Amino acid sequence: MIIKKSTFICHLYRIESEEEAKDIIQQIKKEHWKASHNCSAYVLGSNQSIQRSSDDGEPSGTAGVPMLDILKVRDLKNVLAVVTRYFGGTKLGAGGLIRAYSGVVADAINHVGLVEGRLQSAIHVICDYAAHGKIDYFLENQTQYTLKETIYTHEVELIIMVDEKDVSDFKKDITNLLSGQVKIKTGEKEYVEIPVS
Repeated sequence: MIIKKSTFICHLYRIESEEEAKDIIQQIKKEHWKASHNCSAYVLGSNQSIQRSSDDGEPSGTAGVPMLDILKVRDLKNVLAVVTRYFGGTKLGAGGLIRAYSGVVADAINHVGLVEGRLQSAIHVICDYAAHGKIDYFLENQTQYTLKETIYTHEVELIIMVDEKDVSDFKKDITNLLSGQVKIKTGEKEYVEIPVS
């Protein structure tokens, strides 16, 4: 993004630790060593318990904190934002800097999109070929379940990802749908990323 001849470049990363965040910030500083500033902000932990920001030479509170505010308002977790600025010769003033740094982070997040990590179980539904169509039809009308894989042998095994809180209802629904003529096994639990609109 170019604002009054200055170029602002936003880098967004998933991070798991402060060490990882610091390493990435250093890499960007090396890569963009000719830049005027490489300001940063990150949040870590399921409750955003770790929050850090750096103005990297911009006037205090005009870069890192506004960037951090965007991460917090969007309720992001384990995310690092680094904004590289190549100065274009025109000063923006404190208000202009705050708008520029927060705006470029917000635009980058909007461009990339957000996902929510949900704990889901892989439910293995094993049925005969005649029942397969019923399950497919059921799944087409249930947006909260995701068909991960279908395995065809002498039977059909569908691996369906179900939110942990919905597993009991899902098993009941499938059992009722197929009048009990089905085998259901609960597999591994994993966090699955669901796009957030």
